[in-house]
Amino acid sequence: MTQKRNSRFMPMMMALCVVIGILIGTFYANHFSGNRLSIINSSSNKLNNLLHIIDDQYVDTVNVNDLVEKAMPQILAELDPHSVYISAKDVQTANDDLRGSFSGVGIEFTIRQDTLHVQQVINNGPAERAGVIAGDKIITVDDKPFTGKKLTNEEAMHRLKGPKDTKVKLGILRYGEHKLRHIVVTRGEIPTKSVTASYMLDDHTGYIRIKNFGENTYPELLIGLAKLSQENFQSLCIDLRGNTGGYLQSAVQIANEFLPKNRLIVYTQGRKSPRQEYRSDGRGSYQQIPLVVLIDESSASASEILAGAIQDNDRGTIIGRRSFGKGLVQQPIAFGDQSMIRLTIARYYSPSGRCIQKPYTAGSNKDYEEDILARYEHGEFFSQDSIKHEGKEYHTKNGRPVYGGGGITPDLFIAEDTTDVTSYYKQASLSGQIIMFAYSYTDENRQKLSQLTTVDEMATYLKHQNIVEKFVSYADKNGLRRRNLMIQRSHKLLERYIISRIIYNMMKEEAWIEYLNSDDPAITETLRVMREGKAFPKPEK
Repeated sequence: MTQKRNSRFMPMMMALCVVIGILIGTFYANHFSGNRLSIINSSSNKLNNLLHIIDDQYVDTVNVNDLVEKAMPQILAELDPHSVYISAKDVQTANDDLRGSFSGVGIEFTIRQDTLHVQQVINNGPAERAGVIAGDKIITVDDKPFTGKKLTNEEAMHRLKGPKDTKVKLGILRYGEHKLRHIVVTRGEIPTKSVTASYMLDDHTGYIRIKNFGENTYPELLIGLAKLSQENFQSLCIDLRGNTGGYLQSAVQIANEFLPKNRLIVYTQGRKSPRQEYRSDGRGSYQQIPLVVLIDESSASASEILAGAIQDNDRGTIIGRRSFGKGLVQQPIAFGDQSMIRLTIARYYSPSGRCIQKPYTAGSNKDYEEDILARYEHGEFFSQDSIKHEGKEYHTKNGRPVYGGGGITPDLFIAEDTTDVTSYYKQASLSGQIIMFAYSYTDENRQKLSQLTTVDEMATYLKHQNIVEKFVSYADKNGLRRRNLMIQRSHKLLERYIISRIIYNMMKEEAWIEYLNSDDPAITETLRVMREGKAFPKPEK
């Protein structure tokens, strides 16, 4: 009898236990997690519900996927200036430079008069092996027209890139010919170098330019240093100007080459990211070599990690202008549709403890984006005294003062020289007229220019070709009115820019950099520092 009574009440007792369990769980969730989980759930449900309501009841048909694509960047913009959304179609392009290679035909091109012109062919790349040469015009791709108003850089890259070992048929019009020649190119892996120059500035000082910090930057640096070693370099200049950053690990590996054992390089820390330190292991091969690092207002992120590590450890001299000020660490997070976000998860701090991140207001990026312009207008590009130090004062290993809250301030300041800049020069530069003229001139004189084998030979030759006057006549026919007084004042700048672009068209990127460095004030100051033995900062008195 008792057993029957117990079995009759058993379902009721089990139900009562479940209810009590739910109540206890709700109590603990509310009181010990601060309602956080329920807030997130209710907010995300609210967003999902909104999309369902729009899809179900809105007056017109709406593509909900497009709506989400447009909303994602707006949501992330409310966090900080560097948390971003990258659509599936843009992920490959965003990753190619840092990955160190992509699959394609291996050409550099420019689009002029609705036609794609081959500017350079990558050495031993698929296009060169197939017979494509600089100066060729690509008129068709896979027998379909490849010219016209709709031809853009994005469209060209889309048509020319593709999986490795796939073939693409190019219809090419070569200079001096009137009939298309067809060349089949088998796509292959194209390296994208981040170390773009490695040569000797003088008999003692080597120079290396790092364009960004990708997967292969460190091994590329070692190759560059090995090349300089064969020329017996005794001091080194690392150029990070214009380097907007990349992988933190690459910057750490490079800093390790120059620092003694157990020196702090950088550390990161965030709300959900415990402090993580990166220290030198003492295995670097260049711990004693005199070192200068060049930076400017475009040097950011990983560039600032490297420059900060060198400066805070008093390992070398920083020359240039105040760097960008990006001290936020992004983590890539991929979605199922191949799109991704780069979400800020931590800040990075230099060895002295300073965060380089410049101030920003969450959800309002206008002032942040215009910061460089504000610096220019404030006079910071022209006078070191105009640099505003808004952050706390810190100290290097030798006790020198350094500041947080807005980039790396150089040890030696290089002002931007705008003395001979005129409105004519600005128009010629920004309109692309100089680049277009340089390509036309290169194309028409390629046979003669190919006989000039060094940077000095080509620069000397071009200076005797009345190149500025030829450009002025070309530009006048293309809508840029001749302004004789301004041309006379900006003559040296115009000549320098035109010659640099022709050298770029005819030679490797390293030759272009070498020419521009030949009269660069930062390079001149670097050589002075090396000559006077002042690369290692002295302790603060």
